[in-house]
Amino acid sequence: MRPHGESAAIIEVFTQTHGRHLGVVRGGGARRMAGVLQPGAQLALTWTARLDTHMGNFKAEPVHARAALLSDRGALTALNAVCALLHGSLPERDPHPSLYARTTALLDLLDARGAWQIAYLMWEVSLLEEMGYGLDLGACAVTGSTQDLAYVSPRTGRAVSRQAAGDWVPRLLPLPRVLTLHDGTPAEVAEGLHLTGHFLARALPDAPLPEARNRLIDLMSRHKSVAD
Repeated sequence: MRPHGESAAIIEVFTQTHGRHLGVVRGGGARRMAGVLQPGAQLALTWTARLDTHMGNFKAEPVHARAALLSDRGALTALNAVCALLHGSLPERDPHPSLYARTTALLDLLDARGAWQIAYLMWEVSLLEEMGYGLDLGACAVTGSTQDLAYVSPRTGRAVSRQAAGDWVPRLLPLPRVLTLHDGTPAEVAEGLHLTGHFLARALPDAPLPEARNRLIDLMSRHKSVAD
């Protein structure tokens, strides 16, 4: 959210059927709304506008605050990365119901202080799919083998086995085990995020990857556990 005029606020939300959406909340800058319009909060929204092309107004009611994640360093860093990536990668009002479901599930996990690091990595994989840059890591792009997958094509996002890579190894990206096993330490998750970051940068050529995401990778790289 950001202030608008003397007492209103402009909020940006991610919705199930209308995607990323902006609107004005009258009185949103008032103290009584401070606990409602928080990052990560689940809201019940009613949107009105004279024309569909207008920003319009939201009436916002709280559903689930997810306040616990705001006091956890790792969870809050992950939340900021999610918000920044949704803001920078999705066209406004373009629906992404599958990604919406994954996002709410991830935020619930962050709020519950569960083991969310793998879920965040797989959320980025889902975001890439929604953007048309899905990874294909189930079999070698050259031989079709599912064994000893060690690399990824930086152009196609398809896996390549160690045997098939041959002289192309210097041109390929390493395939972190965490992306095939769906298990690993925070530091290994950070390695997976370097791979997804390559394709996010390709999908967003006109803008750098969000600094919030860089902070998350740095945090994961330095700690065995980010819940500290």
